[in-house]
Amino acid sequence: MSGRRVLIVEDELTQITLLQGVVQRAGFLVETAMNGPDAVARLNDVKAPTVDVVLLDLVMPGMDGIKVLETVRPRHPALPVVMLTAQSSINTVVDAMRAGANDFIVKPASAERIRSALEAALKTSDLVGEIGPMQASMQGGGFDSLVGTSHGMTRAAALAKKAARSAIPVLIEGESGVGKEVFARAIHQASARKAKPFVAVNCGAIPENLVESILFGHEKGAFTGATEKRIGKFQEADGGTLFLDEVGELPLDVQVKLLRALQEKEIDPVGGRNSIKVDIRIISATNRNLSDRVAEGAFREDLYYRLNVYPITLPPLRDRASDIPALTEHFLKQITAMEDVPRRQITPEALGLLAHYSWPGNIRQLQNALFRAVILSDSDWLTPADFPHLSGTRPDSADTGLQGTVVAMSPVARPGEGDATMLPLEDASGNIQTLATLEAAIIAAALEKYSGRMAEVARRLGIGRSTLYRKVAEYRLDT
Repeated sequence: MSGRRVLIVEDELTQITLLQGVVQRAGFLVETAMNGPDAVARLNDVKAPTVDVVLLDLVMPGMDGIKVLETVRPRHPALPVVMLTAQSSINTVVDAMRAGANDFIVKPASAERIRSALEAALKTSDLVGEIGPMQASMQGGGFDSLVGTSHGMTRAAALAKKAARSAIPVLIEGESGVGKEVFARAIHQASARKAKPFVAVNCGAIPENLVESILFGHEKGAFTGATEKRIGKFQEADGGTLFLDEVGELPLDVQVKLLRALQEKEIDPVGGRNSIKVDIRIISATNRNLSDRVAEGAFREDLYYRLNVYPITLPPLRDRASDIPALTEHFLKQITAMEDVPRRQITPEALGLLAHYSWPGNIRQLQNALFRAVILSDSDWLTPADFPHLSGTRPDSADTGLQGTVVAMSPVARPGEGDATMLPLEDASGNIQTLATLEAAIIAAALEKYSGRMAEVARRLGIGRSTLYRKVAEYRLDT
């Protein structure tokens, strides 16, 4: 795991020191934060190195772990988070899973448990991350590729189709992950510029000292490290469409130059002597309220009016739940085709789980969840167990494979006592054992076989992780 960076968020100095030692010995790079606000600020700092996984304490003064997770999830929907707490109640686990935790560790935990949890979280993140290079092909081209018939979706598509008929500047507003770039591409493909380049720039992901160079280009020797001449995104998009995603994150000094480029239709490369004429159509997008940014002095008012000529607002996925079945079918077809795996179906229970989840990361999070499920599942049918990070949102009856009267754990069929592969159906008196007794024995054997890796145990048993945690506590297997 050399080079992978872990952010440890813990308010107790002793604990954070111990955790830091364990994580570093496992081969990770480590950063620390001793409270929630510092953790959020670090994760949202676009200038700092990327954090690959977070080890997050649940109970902290002020902003607790759940609040931290809820705050960062919309902006970082695929960031793996492993929750730490001394509380092992089922309500605590469910709350953590609902907020978006990938795994849950009860303190004190062994070094092996912490290491395996981090590695499992990163493995899942890597699989989900593979969807990134596929985005362009999965996004399709024109308005025919848009999926959904909800009122909000239909209205947004109608406005976008009208915008495509002209070169009017468009501002697409909406939460992170709602599909703003999909709409921008659809507008471009339906416009007279469709044969020319579509160039997308995530303004919030560019280091501040490089924004001007990336947008407008630079001459050789213009600054330290400029070893050759580079054209900027404006020139790349000449004749076509330039999509400025998260435009509200641009520094004020760059906003001035962007305004001039839009007004004069020309740019000045860094270190250049002459201006360069460009012919582009601007589509911008933001998940921030730009009028509030203007009031705060963080965004130029004249640039705001230049960009906000034709606003389109995209609804969050939670407000268009009726579109989730169609989106799920659409993504499953594309994912299985591109990964060259057998066609996957989804059970009604699993589809119901997806339809009732709040999706803080919106369509991007749904797409990633389906990608992960397809890659990790060995079955042709996706079940609730294939979405363990969402399992806390469904009733137990949907994911419990065995039903029966719960009784005290009998001292039989424990791992290590006799042949663990042969579970006796009869007790010492010759009576059939209860379902609860057999279920506890099966779970205990699975915990031992898979070294306590809860995500793997849940997957192998075909149950959700929330159910597994509850049953482990119920049968006192955690002792």
